[in-house]
Amino acid sequence: MGLFGRKNENTAPAAPAAVSPDLAALTGDYTIDPVHSGLVFSARHAMVTNVKGSFKDFEGTLHLDGSDPSRSSASIDVKLDSVDTGAPDRDGHLKSADFFDVENHPLMSFRSTAAEALGGDEYRITGDLTIHGTTKPLVIDLEFNGSAKDPFGNERVGFEGKAEILRSEWGLTYNAALETGGVLVSDKIKLTLEISAIKNA
Repeated sequence: MGLFGRKNENTAPAAPAAVSPDLAALTGDYTIDPVHSGLVFSARHAMVTNVKGSFKDFEGTLHLDGSDPSRSSASIDVKLDSVDTGAPDRDGHLKSADFFDVENHPLMSFRSTAAEALGGDEYRITGDLTIHGTTKPLVIDLEFNGSAKDPFGNERVGFEGKAEILRSEWGLTYNAALETGGVLVSDKIKLTLEISAIKNA
């Protein structure tokens, strides 16, 4: 998720972006509700179409500081054997040593290291993404979708996040050449996060 940005040391510090007044009132600790959240990925297949999949089993926490978003943080753990692309054979291949190798690397994790408000409902979070035993930085751009109290009295916040990775940077290099040129699976993977989180009591 993304609430963090990078400084340009060649310019004077920019004035802090205005924080959404709705978010400013929501400071606290939250637990991600996996039933009403989603982690979706998309990869180009055979150079002609996008194949989407998701992870069904994950957990995470958020700390929101509405008055100073740079003090916000996020932590997410994903069980890779919960991958679901709608094709059991393909899911089995993704779980194998060719890709995730879930027997030896069962979790994918994200730990934020910085966050920043970009203005309005836009935020950016930077952190460390660990897959397959390799940890690399990841930047996620977030949109704050609002807050509400559900019928059970839970205070909820919602975010939508987007990011891209090159899977080869995490050691996921399996591929197959096509007779017509190109490869079976793209290196670039697009990630989409739909997050609904409940404020802790």
